Amino acid sequence: MAVLHSMATENRSDTFDIGGEDTVHRLGYGAMRLTGEEIIGPPDDEEEAKEVLHRATELGVDFIDTADSYGPAVSERLIGEALAPYEDVFVATKGGLWRDDRDGSWPKCGQPGYIRNSILGSLDRLKTETIDLYQYHRPDPDVDYAEAVGTFADLKEEGKVNHVGVSNVSVEQLETARDVVEIATVQNQYNIGDREHEEVLDYCEEHDIGFIPWAPLGSGDLDGLGEVADNHDATEYQVGLAWLLQHSPVMLPIPGTSSVEHVEENIAASDIELTDEEIETIEN
Repeated sequence: MAVLHSMATENRSDTFDIGGEDTVHRLGYGAMRLTGEEIIGPPDDEEEAKEVLHRATELGVDFIDTADSYGPAVSERLIGEALAPYEDVFVATKGGLWRDDRDGSWPKCGQPGYIRNSILGSLDRLKTETIDLYQYHRPDPDVDYAEAVGTFADLKEEGKVNHVGVSNVSVEQLETARDVVEIATVQNQYNIGDREHEEVLDYCEEHDIGFIPWAPLGSGDLDGLGEVADNHDATEYQVGLAWLLQHSPVMLPIPGTSSVEHVEENIAASDIELTDEEIETIEN
């Protein structure tokens, strides 16, 4: 029998309505890896990076997630050059982190002026007048959270943003954000081996908020899934993605890669239907 990842023909994941109005397939693509090493600078081959984007969309990926800090600026620029104008693609990006190439750190900045300056760069690189989904990348402890989210609300009111999302938040912070502006999505770390934010996911399900799990395959350590993978002629990574898709109807996994072959493998995971017994095995 052929290995499943060689059979990717289309994105068969079901759909979710972001903000209750923009329908996307739940299996998306995370564009962080379209940069140089340590997520700094351009990739060795920019045309290959653009081919990854083209192949993903050819196979039915219509939800792409990035951030201005990836590169920084590189990932957004490549998406704009490869895919704009976005007739059938919903693009999400983030603001609120910057990069320090001396140590590779990701300093936080939620100051209103910084966010307003950041979105101007994102709009330019993505070659669009309005960003589909603009997310506050990580709370800045030096800026009042409601005030920071208020800047995103202002950008939505001004037409620069269609939907607002938040990232790396607790339930309490999410509730604070929802008091300021409608929140369409939450992006927190989540995968089979790290379910710390299950409470946040439950809240998102209750309120029909999209949940975007970053690091959806964790560190790549999926030991113990071999038997389930063999049952589906699949890889352990594909099983990990299939589990996310079946775990919650608001889950929007965005696996990232710089390889066309890996994109095809990830998308083929949308074909896998895990049994209740297999899900129990995975979760235990």
